[in-house]
Amino acid sequence: MNDEKLLERIKFDKNVLAGKPIIRGLRIPVAMILELLAKGSTNQEILEDYPELELEDIQAALFYAYYLVSQEEVLDRVTAS
Repeated sequence: MNDEKLLERIKFDKNVLAGKPIIRGLRIPVAMILELLAKGSTNQEILEDYPELELEDIQAALFYAYYLVSQEEVLDRVTAS
């Protein structure tokens, strides 16, 4: 699936979760998928716990996070001494 198709799975609705990004209108926030992955859940575990999700939804959440970070403008980073 190409990048545009992945991003089409991410939806925004001001009436659902205060407009936060969700997967295909399912009321499943992108942040929740990213949190599950960050805490070590596998794709298979997530798909078992949320059977309405598809593997492409997880890929879309990851790509959306990548896209946001890749567009970030770095001005000046403070480094610890």
